Amino acid sequence: MNLGRYALVVLGIVGGSLAVVWPLLGDDRRRGAVLFGAVLAAANTLLAHFLVRWSVGRSTGAFLGAVLGGMVGRMGLMLTAVVAGILALELPKVPLAVSLLAYFVLFLVVELAVLQKQTSPRVQLR
Repeated sequence: MNLGRYALVVLGIVGGSLAVVWPLLGDDRRRGAVLFGAVLAAANTLLAHFLVRWSVGRSTGAFLGAVLGGMVGRMGLMLTAVVAGILALELPKVPLAVSLLAYFVLFLVVELAVLQKQTSPRVQLR
């Protein structure tokens, strides 16, 4: 799955899930925190998918550098963004954390399913 198609899947998940929970969130501060967490998780999964797609077919060192180095870099960016969201934007901590973790886990499952489908040998039926 190319990056554009993967981005559409991610945006569909975010849009659909936010449409369902948005009325239940109450005030604008909680909504802002949930939206911030969703955007962070979406950006994280898109960057992860890009790095994996970029590294396919390259040397083992390039692959490990992109995937493992990218993981460390993305963790640092996520930590910085969460701290900035809490301190600078004064977003509520619990809705932000719940949103970020829920979307992160959901996108991890989607990413693994996509990668497994792309890398598994295809069985031809006779």
